[in-house]
Amino acid sequence: MEPRNLAEAGDQSRDDAVPAEFRAALESLASVSARPEIELRRIPAPQRLAPFAHAIGARVPDPEGDDEDDLEIASARFIVLFDPQGHEAWHGTMRCVGYLSAETDEELVDDAMFSEVAWSWLTDALAESGAAHHTVGGTVTRTASTRFGELAGPEHSVDVEMRASWTADGTDLDRHLLAWLEVLGNAAGLPPPGVRLLGPSDRVGTETL
Repeated sequence: MEPRNLAEAGDQSRDDAVPAEFRAALESLASVSARPEIELRRIPAPQRLAPFAHAIGARVPDPEGDDEDDLEIASARFIVLFDPQGHEAWHGTMRCVGYLSAETDEELVDDAMFSEVAWSWLTDALAESGAAHHTVGGTVTRTASTRFGELAGPEHSVDVEMRASWTADGTDLDRHLLAWLEVLGNAAGLPPPGVRLLGPSDRVGTETL
């Protein structure tokens, strides 16, 4: 699958009624291309949280599924809220909001440090991408489920859910979206970009010393 970009995300940037700061933010988002394993698409934005809003959906399809199954191992949303008058709780005018949900290793549900590690995915990604921000907060939730009877799916599963928001300093939201996509990749267990994990077929014919 080829990387998906958000070239259509700047539609509102041509609307004269949209403030220049928000238009610049949308144009920045439109330049983002995701890694091949992640699919991006525009989704409806919340209408009552701020005068201007924009939302992007992301998903990591299950590589073992097919197109008809439409299975996924992780999904996320990235929402931009903009209030030109400023917002007291944000300490600024531009707020980024992220949600994600992903299947994870069953052993991690009992790891007391997992939530702290998962939260560090976000703080580290924002720092490494150069996404200037402040007033960041959120939650990490781990959920263990057991299926009974005829309900389809694995008998045991563990999911991680993260909700986070932060105020962006400036309009270069491409850095912020890329940071959130890195968090999604970590939650989905994807290898670092450019690295491919070996499967059984890759090992055929190899020799062991």
